[in-house]
Amino acid sequence: MNGYEAVVRALQQAKPDGLLTALRGALGAHYSVLAVDLLLADYGMTALCYVTEPNEHPRQHSLFNSVDGRAFGSQTSLVEKFAGAGRSVVRLPVSVRGDRLGVLVVELPTAEPDRGVLRELERIARTLGHELLVAERDTDLYREIRRRDRLTLAAEMQWDLLAGRAYECPEYSLGAQLEPAYAIHGDNFDWSAGSDRLLLSVTNGMGEGIEASLLTSLAVNALRNARRAGVPLADQVALADKAVYAQHSGERYLDVLLLSFDPATGEVEVVDAGSPRLYVLRDDTVIHYPFEAQMPLGMAEDTIYTAQHFMVQRGDRLVFVSDGVFDAYGPGSDFFGARALARSILSTRLLPAASVPQEILRNLTDYRQGSTSEDDALVVCLDWWGKG
Repeated sequence: MNGYEAVVRALQQAKPDGLLTALRGALGAHYSVLAVDLLLADYGMTALCYVTEPNEHPRQHSLFNSVDGRAFGSQTSLVEKFAGAGRSVVRLPVSVRGDRLGVLVVELPTAEPDRGVLRELERIARTLGHELLVAERDTDLYREIRRRDRLTLAAEMQWDLLAGRAYECPEYSLGAQLEPAYAIHGDNFDWSAGSDRLLLSVTNGMGEGIEASLLTSLAVNALRNARRAGVPLADQVALADKAVYAQHSGERYLDVLLLSFDPATGEVEVVDAGSPRLYVLRDDTVIHYPFEAQMPLGMAEDTIYTAQHFMVQRGDRLVFVSDGVFDAYGPGSDFFGARALARSILSTRLLPAASVPQEILRNLTDYRQGSTSEDDALVVCLDWWGKG
C-alpha cells in the first residue's frame, strides 16, 4: 500500500469528527510531515476557520490578504519554501466539484518538495473534500467551525436547504452566495445537475424570520418533489403553486425563476413567477433579460403557468439576482440595479463563476456606503460552455 492509499484508508475509517486527527497521523507516518492544519471557509465567505482538536483553541483569519486566502481564491496549490530552515509549507485547496470548502496546510521537512509528493497531496486534498461532505451528515463539528457568529434559526433552516455554493463540470460552472449570511430570511437558490439537463431555481422569499424560512422551504421542496417526479417545467411551478396556496390561501406567496438548460443545444426553458432577474454578460456587454412575469407562487388558486424559451451561447455569463440586490438603494436616488449592477457584472469578467457572487455583493456593500438593508441579497452566477 502506497502513502496515498494509506491516507485515504485512514480518512475513510476515521470517525466523522476525527478527520483531522486521522489525517495528521497518516500524513506523519507516510509523508513525514511536520504539521497539518485544515481551514474551512465561513458562511459569509470572509474568513478561514481552523478545524481544531479538543485541546486546541479556535482560530480564524481573514480570507482576504493572506496566503491561505490566495490558495483558496485561486484554487491552486501554493508552495512556500524556507531554504534556511530546510522545510516548506504547501497550501492546497479543498474543493468538491467546484464547491470550495477550505484549505489544507501541510508543512514538509524539505525545502524542495518532490513533484510526485505534491501531486499526491493534491489528490489527498480532493479526497478530504469528499470525506468532509460525507462527515457533515453525521456530525455538527464542521458546521460549528464555519460560524464566525451565531446563525439565526431562520438562517440555519435556509443554509440546510441549499444545494451547495458552487459546482463545476465541462459544460458550465455555478457559483452562489446569500447575504447577510448569518441572518438570511427567505431567499434561496437550488440546482440539479444531470447529464442532459441543468435545472436551476432562484427564489425571492417573502417576509422575515421563521415564517419566511418555512414558506421558502415549502416552495423549494414542492419544486424538488415535482422535478423528481419528472413532470414538465411549467407543471413543476404549478404544483408548487398549489402546495403554497393550499397552506396559506393566498396570504403568503413568493417569487421564483425556474430554468431548464440543455447542455447539447444551449436551449433554455424558463418560467418567471415573480421578481428574480437575469442579466447576461456577452461580448463585454451586459443585457437584462426580460421575461413575461407570471403570478408568484401561492398568490392565487389554480394558476396556470407557461414556459418561455431562449438560447445561451458558449462563453455567456448569466447572473441572477434577487430584489435585495437590484432594488438596493445607495446614498443617492438610484437603485443599485439601475447602472451600478451592470458595471459590477462587467468588472467580474475575468473571475471564475464561484467568485462572482461574492464580488458583486462586495460592490453592493460599497454602493450602500454604510446604509443597511432589511432584505436578503442573493446572487447566482452561471458560466456557460455547452457541449462540443
